[in-house]
Amino acid sequence: MTSQQVDMIPSGTGPVGWLERLRRYALLVRLNRPIGILLLMWPTLWALWIAGQGTPPWHIVLVFVTGVALMRSAGCAINDYADREFDGHVARTQARPIASGLVSPREALAVFIVLSLLAASLLFFLNWPTRYMSLVALLLTAVYPFMKRYTHLPQVVLGAAFGWAVPMAFMALNETIPPVAWLVFCATLVWALIYDTEYAMVDREDDLKIGVKSSAILFGRHDKLIVGLLQIAMLLMLILIGMLLELGAFYYLGLLGGAGLFAYQQWLIRAREPKACFVAFLNNNQFGMVIFIGLLVDYLSFG
Repeated sequence: MTSQQVDMIPSGTGPVGWLERLRRYALLVRLNRPIGILLLMWPTLWALWIAGQGTPPWHIVLVFVTGVALMRSAGCAINDYADREFDGHVARTQARPIASGLVSPREALAVFIVLSLLAASLLFFLNWPTRYMSLVALLLTAVYPFMKRYTHLPQVVLGAAFGWAVPMAFMALNETIPPVAWLVFCATLVWALIYDTEYAMVDREDDLKIGVKSSAILFGRHDKLIVGLLQIAMLLMLILIGMLLELGAFYYLGLLGGAGLFAYQQWLIRAREPKACFVAFLNNNQFGMVIFIGLLVDYLSFG
């Protein structure tokens, strides 16, 4: 399909107007489904509040939250570019803009570059070590979508990409990265393995047909058990973080709420029904929020 044909798709009455084109780009970067932004935002906020001991500078918080939205959106654009040969064969992704012909692959690359440059402009508000660290974030964002061709654990790269904001936050606020920061990073990486495996369970049958690798395929009939073990591992890391930081009761109440949400996710995926697995994936937004609320209230109460 040529770019001219793409421009003529929706109404057939003439070239696509700029408002319609912006709408398509918004669909490309999933602004209508902000779950990815939220899953990236929560560990970033955890890190900012810990690094700032409960009172991070608001301009730094704004920079990081804006950067999260921009980089996650850029990641969606490059992800759809990488998956352009696969999305049309998967029921859940057939309507994505490139697969349906609403956006050309070249346009998706352009959107990725523009959003990455906008994110890079935020670095002027951060110190030089954090600017250098951002190059790793860009590399991870660009590489992750292609990993499912080579490994059954692309979630490790996704977790590193989503978690890299954690050491960046510590560097931006304190110009150092203490061991607890890497523990938060590891917890974030494990969390990505949890929710992206639940996500991959939705597409397992389609992925098997088209030859795409995923953790759900690798784990096979042990998927629920392994997700459960990962959930326990993450909760233990969060408990250790609380002990190292000498956090109080409200933080642990947040962890208790998070444990309840993990148990709910296990109930949802018990029959491996795709719709329920997708609900389990979405439920991780509540998990991240509950952990942050516990952390926030604890610092407000005992800070």
